[in-house]
Amino acid sequence: MSRPPTLTLPPCARAYRLGTPRGAFAVHDARPDGAPIGTALLVPGFTGSKEDFIALLAPLAAAGFRAVAVDGRGQHESPGPRDEVAYVQRELALDVLAQVQAVQERDSGPLHLLGHSLGGLITRAAVLLDTVPFRSLTVLSSGPAAIEASQQTRVRMLIEALGTLDMESVWRAMRDLDPPEAAGAATPPEIGAFLHRRWLNTVPEQLIATGRQMLEEPDRVAELARTGLATHVVSGAVDYAWPVPSMDAMAQRLSAHRTVIEGAEHSPNAERPEKTAEALTGFWSGVG
Repeated sequence: MSRPPTLTLPPCARAYRLGTPRGAFAVHDARPDGAPIGTALLVPGFTGSKEDFIALLAPLAAAGFRAVAVDGRGQHESPGPRDEVAYVQRELALDVLAQVQAVQERDSGPLHLLGHSLGGLITRAAVLLDTVPFRSLTVLSSGPAAIEASQQTRVRMLIEALGTLDMESVWRAMRDLDPPEAAGAATPPEIGAFLHRRWLNTVPEQLIATGRQMLEEPDRVAELARTGLATHVVSGAVDYAWPVPSMDAMAQRLSAHRTVIEGAEHSPNAERPEKTAEALTGFWSGVG
């Protein structure tokens, strides 16, 4: 679970609902002072939300890029039905394509797609449905297929709990399932309250369906490579969901640009936002 370092939007950003033919999605939309040189759609991961990218917004805008971070269907402030079928990967990928279309109605420049963790799997699926809208794809802390075996056990336990307990009870149980590296991490009270509120706002069926996706995701790297789309694989120096060597190998198979953010783990966007933004904007500027 990403822990944003702040909940305060920078002056360059505003919060609103992005209307699409597939529904309205809560977004944070950051814009540079002048005309943007490109637009980035930022898709969060499992149990995440648009707030996971707050610390990236100002540096991305300062580099000349419009950045739109989105709550996916059933995540935090975007509504979603109480039906697991609504959250199969294809439906979520089609949502991304609809979001891209809505974003491009205002700015028609290069569109760069980024997915964090589970969002990397969803954005990959969107690109495989339709490569045309995109100038590049960045997969951030996301691997070639299903998550690491040790994490699969935790996700299966979570799915089982979500099927039998209310969200508040699951929240309390989750504290015992946090990875060991998070045990000593001090969370400011306002961030802790936000994480709790976000969890309660998330549709449980979304978590169940997307959790299964992380358990069952096939290796689609060869399919992505065949698209010829410029790709960037970014991760921290260590990762509990996908081993860093597996992301190294994925980047090689894709002939992708590869960046490792030192001092970061599974959420470089929140843990080392300045370095992450520097890597992202350097890549996007290089591909046009």
